[in-house]
Amino acid sequence: MTTNNKQAGFSLIELLIVVAIIGIIAAIAIPNLLASRRAANEASAQSSVRTIHSSEASYAATVGNGGYATLAQLGTENLIDGRLAAALNAGTAKSGYFFLATPIAAATGAPANFVAGTVPADTAGVDKTGTRSFVTDAAGVIYSSTTLGAIPTDLAGVTGTAVGN
Repeated sequence: MTTNNKQAGFSLIELLIVVAIIGIIAAIAIPNLLASRRAANEASAQSSVRTIHSSEASYAATVGNGGYATLAQLGTENLIDGRLAAALNAGTAKSGYFFLATPIAAATGAPANFVAGTVPADTAGVDKTGTRSFVTDAAGVIYSSTTLGAIPTDLAGVTGTAVGN
């Protein structure tokens, strides 16, 4: 009587090769995944700036008597969603961006205006949420900039490269 003690399975070397291949694939895929997330955050920020612009126009034509509003006022009038109206400080970023809308009163010879903009919430490291800031005014042209400082609160800050509108 003969006994076959044949065992089937993978050797340790084969398992290590599989783990190494998975590691190489992950090393290639993860940076692309993070870049895709940043691009999605930037697209969301541009869309939100467009929403703020159209909401400001609605506000000025209805309850604002030609004047513009802050994000909180736009949220109170239900012209923007609550998440966007609250995206002003470190605890309430929307899609990785902070937002600000600053009304500018009419002056002699100049109509009322506003400046609305956004900056990434996190600008460094692996977790950075964006690489560009965006700004617009009553004219409706959205400008992007790679200078990631504070959101502009006056018309002098409405500069950069025009985004394809």
